[in-house]
Amino acid sequence: MNASRPQGKKAQAAKATGLPHSRIGPGGRAVAVEPTIKTGNLKRLRRIEGQVRGLYQMVQQERYCADILVQVAAVQQALRAVSRELWKNHLQHCVSHALQAGGRPAKAVSEELMRLSHLWQ
Repeated sequence: MNASRPQGKKAQAAKATGLPHSRIGPGGRAVAVEPTIKTGNLKRLRRIEGQVRGLYQMVQQERYCADILVQVAAVQQALRAVSRELWKNHLQHCVSHALQAGGRPAKAVSEELMRLSHLWQ
């Protein structure tokens, strides 16, 4: 990169995170991840993985349908908890960063939020 050439906001953001700018955003990496959110989500996901294996065994063993449905509901609730924490991190870091950058990043994150909003309708 030419030292006299000014950097764009995306390149500045990439420099701040230590990542090439093409890796930030969709398909890449988060701008920042709260360590407590990451740790909590990893624990939840490990627990969910075990619950899903248990569901598989319950179906395989032809357990009572209502018992299986209760366990399915528990897995869905656990996944919603992971989702809430991911949203929290995304809004605090990725979305906030893009809105502060303005221009194309702000427009892109706005469109992204519109696409994602249908997931909870």
